[in-house]
Amino acid sequence: MKALGIDIGGSAIKGAPVDTRTGRLLAERYRIEVDRRTTPAALAKAAAEITAHFKWRGRVGVGFPGVVEGARIRTAANLHPRFVGCDAARLFGRATGCRVAMINDAAAAAVAEMRFGAGRGFLGKVLFLTLGTGVGTCLAYQGVVYPLEFGHFPWKGGRDAEKYVSTAARDRKDLSWEEWGDRLHDFIAELERLMWPELIIIGGGASSKHEKFFRHIRPRARLVPARLLNRAGIAGAAWWAAETLG
Repeated sequence: MKALGIDIGGSAIKGAPVDTRTGRLLAERYRIEVDRRTTPAALAKAAAEITAHFKWRGRVGVGFPGVVEGARIRTAANLHPRFVGCDAARLFGRATGCRVAMINDAAAAAVAEMRFGAGRGFLGKVLFLTLGTGVGTCLAYQGVVYPLEFGHFPWKGGRDAEKYVSTAARDRKDLSWEEWGDRLHDFIAELERLMWPELIIIGGGASSKHEKFFRHIRPRARLVPARLLNRAGIAGAAWWAAETLG
C-alpha cells in the first residue's frame, strides 16, 4: 500500500511517497516555499510540481492548515483567504491528475503518531499539538483522532493563542527557549484544565528541538515529542488517502 502524502503549512508545502502500512517515507521530502500571498491556483501548481517530481500517478492525500469538511476548506488563517469555501480535492485533483483526499494537517500528523509513532497502542486521552506557523490541535481517545482548533483559542486580550505560542511567534518576538517554553506552559496548562489528557504529544518542526523547551513546560500529563517529527503530516495524509480512496 503506497500513497503520496502532501503536507501544506504556512511557510512550505512538502511531499513524499509513503508506505501506508508502516508510515515510512519512501523518498526524501520535496519542499516548496509558500506564504499568505500564495493563491489556491499557485499552491495547486506547487502540488503538481511535487507529484511530477516523484512521477506519481496514484492516490494523493493532502493535509491543509484549516478546517476541512469533506473536500471543502472552511478556514485558512495562515494562507490565502481565497481558500475559504474552496473544493480543494477538485482543485488539487485537476492540477495533479490524481485522486485526492483532503484532511486537516494536524489531524494527519496525529493519525500518523497514533498509528506509527509516540501514541501507538495508547488508548487513553491524548492531546496532540503541532507547532509551526500556527498551532494545530487534536484530541485522540482509544486511538480515534478528533480535529480541534484550539490554536484559535482566545488568549491574552482575545488574540488567537497561536499568535502567542507558535514557532512563528517565537521567531517574530525573538524569544529565548525559556521565554517561549513559559508561554507554552501557560497555554498547555489551560488545555489540560479543560480536557484532562493523559498524554501530550508535541509535533511540528519544533519537535526536533524539544530538549530546549520541554524543561520549561510542567504539565500534569506525560509530555513527549512526536516520534515521526515533522514527517508525521506527510505520513498521515498518505494513510488517509489510502483509507478513503480505496
